Amino acid sequence: MNHQVLRTSRQGAVAILELCRPAAKNSLNEELLTALNTELAHLRGDDTVRAVVLTGTEGVFCAGADITAFDALRAQPLLGARPALGGTLWADLGTYPKPVLAAVEGLALGGGCELALACDIVIAGESARFGVPEVKLGVIPGGGGTQRLIRAVGKSTALAMLLTGDVVSAQRASVAGMVADVVPDGEALAHAVAMAGRIANNSPLAVALAKDAALRVFETTLSQGLDHEKRNFDVSIRSADSHEGQAAFLAKRAPEFTGK
Repeated sequence: MNHQVLRTSRQGAVAILELCRPAAKNSLNEELLTALNTELAHLRGDDTVRAVVLTGTEGVFCAGADITAFDALRAQPLLGARPALGGTLWADLGTYPKPVLAAVEGLALGGGCELALACDIVIAGESARFGVPEVKLGVIPGGGGTQRLIRAVGKSTALAMLLTGDVVSAQRASVAGMVADVVPDGEALAHAVAMAGRIANNSPLAVALAKDAALRVFETTLSQGLDHEKRNFDVSIRSADSHEGQAAFLAKRAPEFTGK
């Protein structure tokens, strides 16, 4: 699928989605948000895709929401899925069954930071910067930033970022837990695609079940989460992929997983 504001490509079982509004530092407008939501929905049902990488063009991940769209947002209903705010994109990312990685170079501010937070794993170039500066514009994050940031970095650091609007470095974001790896500038995408490729080599069913179980920590008590993990384990151990993984290990060969 081709979108003017979203470039799509493939490397094996890894789909790469590149935000492409360079003149606006890849800021999020309704067209880009709709394209991203549409493409992710398409990839969700594509069994040949086992991982997704989001990145930006020309050394910038995403500078945030397109401020020129604020008037359109004010005109939309208060309830329901609002296209100018991404519609169901943010909720859909929270339940996306396939691993989604963010390769961040340059700025990841406002909605761009929220997009990175909504991904499962963030790889950042060493000069990347993260922030949620919405309060400087008289608004607050609207794509899950207040909820996901505090879960990623903890109460004190999250509130410091949310209430001051200050920007933090990739190194500080990594120490805080927002970023998995910091790599030399210009190498974030290559590292993210390589990691996505390693993920894609594993059982897609096991990966989906592991992600599902891990993310339950944000929704349940420990005992409920452990029960959910046991259920997912029981599904995985009875799967064809589990039998294949066991057989491949004993035969000292590479497994051929089908996701079943």
